Amino acid sequence: MSGWIGVDLDGTLAKYDGWQGATHIGEPIAPMLERVKRWMTEGHEVRIFTARVSGRDEKEHREVVAAIQTWCVRHFGRLMDITCVKDYGMIELWDDRCVQVEANTGRVIGNSTRGLE
Repeated sequence: MSGWIGVDLDGTLAKYDGWQGATHIGEPIAPMLERVKRWMTEGHEVRIFTARVSGRDEKEHREVVAAIQTWCVRHFGRLMDITCVKDYGMIELWDDRCVQVEANTGRVIGNSTRGLE
């Protein structure tokens, strides 16, 4: 598999108990942490996909990235790329808020909280 896998931070990879500031990151969610470790061991590129790095001034952006990188080193033993931008290299996105839609049809796959058929 070529390309990269995006993994949301808050509520997917790290516990989220409400906003506690841009540099506060919750404890890891064990099943997701182990899944990401396995992917990296298998040679897959995994990026942290988070809105935390969007819409901030340069100083705030650096502080947020540093906090996330510190968290990654603590829990993965390495730095990881951090982004809030999808591109054509992204092959999957793991996120607690996503609703998957079948390509080119609009058909919802799985469940939605919006009551879609």
